[in-house]
Amino acid sequence: MKQTVKRAATAAATTVTLTASLTALTATSASAINQVDCGRADFVQVTYHYAGYGDMDVCLANAGDFPLPGNSWITRISTGDNRVQWFGNGAWQPAAGINKWTVMTWPNHPGGVSASWIQIL
Repeated sequence: MKQTVKRAATAAATTVTLTASLTALTATSASAINQVDCGRADFVQVTYHYAGYGDMDVCLANAGDFPLPGNSWITRISTGDNRVQWFGNGAWQPAAGINKWTVMTWPNHPGGVSASWIQIL
């Protein structure tokens, strides 16, 4: 009987240790994205239209997700030295991201592309 209890305790301890290891390995990194002053070409620059406020520019640095105000429409993205996606219509777009040193525009202003988040990959 003691042997069975010992084996069960060892198996439980092994399972807990393995679960903790896998959790640590698969944990996502903290979002370090931050808003910065515009002016450097290597930063992400997003021009978005927010109802009642008109066009607004935001510049971003470091990987992570950045929320845009509700009902925003992106009219321009300059990726700088970054790969970028936007979240709109229930998905991150484009799936592979926009390549570094790319400028995308949506000239049907004030239309643009509906987005609620910007992500630097």
